Amino acid sequence: MTTFVLLHGAFHGAWCWSRVAEPLRAAGHEVLTPTQTGLGERANELAPGVTIDTFVQDLIDVLRTGCLHDAVLVGHSFGGIAISGAADRVPGRIKQLIYLDSVILQNGERPADQWPPDLAAERHQMGKQTGGLSVAAPDPSRFGVPPGPDAEWVRSQLTPHPYGTFVSPLHLSNPIGNGLPATYIACMDPEYLSLASSKAAARVMPGWAYREIPTGHNPMITAPDLLVALLEELTQ
Repeated sequence: MTTFVLLHGAFHGAWCWSRVAEPLRAAGHEVLTPTQTGLGERANELAPGVTIDTFVQDLIDVLRTGCLHDAVLVGHSFGGIAISGAADRVPGRIKQLIYLDSVILQNGERPADQWPPDLAAERHQMGKQTGGLSVAAPDPSRFGVPPGPDAEWVRSQLTPHPYGTFVSPLHLSNPIGNGLPATYIACMDPEYLSLASSKAAARVMPGWAYREIPTGHNPMITAPDLLVALLEELTQ
């Protein structure tokens, strides 16, 4: 069976994986759903000094403390940055990378470098208003979650995101993915437009597989059965 490490995106936490983690465990897989510093149940750790390096180290610590050496890392959205960082630094602990509608950064690039002008202005203003601490969570509709009970649940769980992770760079010593087997899953209905450059990069990444699914940006919320089936297919 597979050892999955499911890593959430911006404003989210471990909570967002419940509908995926439970059926994967029921099928016999080992599933870890760490929460990154300053988010979810770790919101009390929010601080101006939290950066991309913090998030990468969070994930590496999970791999090391769990004595994992064959983990499949699934990075959703912002979580894709940390799985790239972990692959660069501890490739021997990783079996496969799955980028789920993820941000793809080159060495030295910051997440903010990929933002369209309107989003950049909004988030930089929020960061300024909080003294560089955080950016407030957007409405769940931004993540393709339609109005209704799911949206209300997501809204109740989202937390402000550390601003420092948006404006700090990813440091890589090797090509993205570091030669590990990798698949990019693009969510296309509706498409999360701020990821256009990441999807374009993933399509032409040497040796990577590229898949598209007819869901919004948060399939772990809106289409968990589809996502579970795809994760099991990709790791057979």
